Order: sequence, then structure tokens, then C-alpha cells
Amino acid sequence: MRSSIPGLGRVMVFLAAALASASLTVPEGWGEEGVQYGEVGTDVTLLCTGAHASLPVQWRRAGAAALPEGSATRQGALVRPRASLATAGTYSCHSEDGGLLHTVSLRLGYLPGVPFVSCRASDYENFSCSWTSSVETFLPTRYITTYRKKSLTGEEKRRNKNGHVGPCLQDPSRPGTCTVHRSEFWSSYRLNITEVNPLGSSFRLLDVTMQAIIKPDPPEGLVVEPIPQAPRRLHVSWKYPSSWPKEPHFQLRFRLQYRPVIHYSWSVVETVNLSEVITDAFAGLEHVVQVSAKDFLDAGNWSEWSAEARATPVTDLGTTASEETTTDGSQESLAEEPSQAPNPEPISHSDPLEKMAVLVSLGVFAFFILASVLIITTFIWLRVRKHGKDKTKPHNFLVAATHLKALPSESGC
Repeated sequence: MRSSIPGLGRVMVFLAAALASASLTVPEGWGEEGVQYGEVGTDVTLLCTGAHASLPVQWRRAGAAALPEGSATRQGALVRPRASLATAGTYSCHSEDGGLLHTVSLRLGYLPGVPFVSCRASDYENFSCSWTSSVETFLPTRYITTYRKKSLTGEEKRRNKNGHVGPCLQDPSRPGTCTVHRSEFWSSYRLNITEVNPLGSSFRLLDVTMQAIIKPDPPEGLVVEPIPQAPRRLHVSWKYPSSWPKEPHFQLRFRLQYRPVIHYSWSVVETVNLSEVITDAFAGLEHVVQVSAKDFLDAGNWSEWSAEARATPVTDLGTTASEETTTDGSQESLAEEPSQAPNPEPISHSDPLEKMAVLVSLGVFAFFILASVLIITTFIWLRVRKHGKDKTKPHNFLVAATHLKALPSESGC
């Protein structure tokens, strides 16, 4: 990732480049004396050190009857145009009488590529970064690893106007990694990993926030035990990873996965406890169990799964499902206390938000049903009422007509 960065970041890049250039001026640092490095695909010139400029010299290649095709001698120097990896080897120059004047070992390779870098914190006190080269250079390689704290307090700015810059310490026993010690939880850091070889250098800058890269080590001391007189139960316990600063400041939550060894699908539950009771195991079948951990506040990533632990629930063919629900009170208390799960149902750790969403959905559905019933009822009532009025109209007309017939006519008066 090559990018232009303002201010102090640019200074950091120039500093890394200067350190790399300084290291290139010490040839002994890259190998034994008499070694010359060249880039594949370029013209390489080998000088005959110790030869008189006016005297002709002869060049030879160790183990070969003749020089590679295309080789040319110019003013005592051997020129190899468009050198390939096959051009590498040991060359020597000789005087006209065959006397050895100089020997040089030619090594060819490529410029460094931008390294691949990733960082991880197994706790909130330190973090480590690892890298791999993006190009096979075929040459000796070094890495310059530094960091800069991006967010500075007022006191830090007064003490060091250039920012807090320090080395990301490399451990010879763990090549390809470096560690920043005593890192701060709320701080952000910029890592500079510079790959250097005899031909040049290349770097990658990586911004690091502790909350984003936290990934605990797997829990330790996993133990799985059958529970007497409980054919479907297994008691599981574990410990915090030794690399994690324990509560009360930084806590972990855990994920437990288990299955019978003859099955391929896992059952997974989450808990904040250091023990759990599996209540839906299969009697008489061996089960495999693993546990992983994550920051309690859900920062970062889950740890890798712990090493497997195995156990087999007790076999009790005389125990039925109904008997299992009425086992001895003291035994039930022991089995239920860690998980607080109802007996004999499997462990349930539903998300409270999911439950709330279901309740809200049911409430909305009930409201719409009630409103629909009310609207339909009102509509029917209005229709019935209107129909009743229409039926009374002919009746009133007949009554009026009968009344008129009953009146005496004018002709009879």
C-alpha cells in the first residue's frame, strides 16, 4: 500500500528509507565479502578489482568451460546484459598469464514488494503484527518495524513534538513478527513495516485500533464430565486463557460447541460463566466439546476453538424421560445451577432482542385482526339498519292508503 501521507507520517517514511539506505552501505551486513548483488532483467557489471586499467584480463565462470552467451568485456569489466537467475554464480578475472586477480560471487534477485501485514492483540496490554513478503526476491531480506501513536495527550505533545515513535520489537525466535508492549486501550497506532534487501526497500503502513484487532487466545483447562444418574447431561468447565488480564476490568464471554462423535453438526450455546451443563446429550454416545472466547463487549473477534475434550454420558436404560424430570432434588440442583436451563429441555440462550421482536410482531398482528373485525362488524350493522328502514316504507304506505279508503266520499254528502 503505497500512499502519500502528510506531516509526521511522511517523516516516518523518509526515516525508514534512510535507515534502509544506510544498511545498504555495509556490504558485510548482507553476506560474506566478495558478494555482488544484481537485479534480474538488468545489465550487471562485474569489476576486476586489483587489475591494472591498461592490462587486458580474462574472465571465467566457476564450473563452466565458457562464459554465458552474450557476455562482453569492457575495459576489464565483465558485462552481463539482461541477467537472469541462471546468470548467478562465481566469476573470476585473471591476468594474461592466468594469474588470479579477483573473485566475485554474483547473486541475482528482485526488488522487495509491499509486504502483507496483519495485527492481533491477545490482550489489552500488548499487540503483535506479522508479515509475509509479497515477492520472492531470492535475496537476503531485513525488516524495519516501527510504530507511531496517532492520538496524543497534551502532555505527550509537550514532551515530544514529533509524536510518540518507537520500535515494534522483533523476536529472533519468532521470525516475521514484532510486538508493541504496553499499548493503550483507547489509542490508535500506525505501523510501518519496511522490507529491505540489497537492491532497495518497500513499506506498508497499517493503522491499528485495539478494539478492532483484539482476539483472545483460546480458553484453557477444558474438562468434560458425565453427571451420575443423568444420561443426557454433561458438565463442562474451563478457565480464562493465561494471556488474558482477568476481570473485573476486562471480561470475556464464551461459546460452547458440542456434538456426538458420530455426528457432523455442532450444537452451539453462549454463556458468560466458566462452566455449563449440556442437557440434551445422547446417552451412551461419546461427545466432543470445544470452547472459544470473545471480549465481553463484543469487540474484535472470537478466539480459535480450544483443544477438544471428550466424555460419554452415563448409560441408564431404566431411566425414562419422565423419571429424568423427577430425579433427586440435590442432583437436579447440581445439574441446573451452572446453566439455569429448564429441565429437561435443551439449553436455550435466545437473544432478548429476538424475543422482543416476536412480541412486537404478535402485538401488531393482533391489533390488525381486532381492527378488521371491528370494521366488518360496523359495516354489517349499518347494512342491517339500512335494510330495516327500507322494509318499513311499504308498510307505512299501505296503512295510509287504507285510511284514505275509509274516509267518506264527497258525493255522499
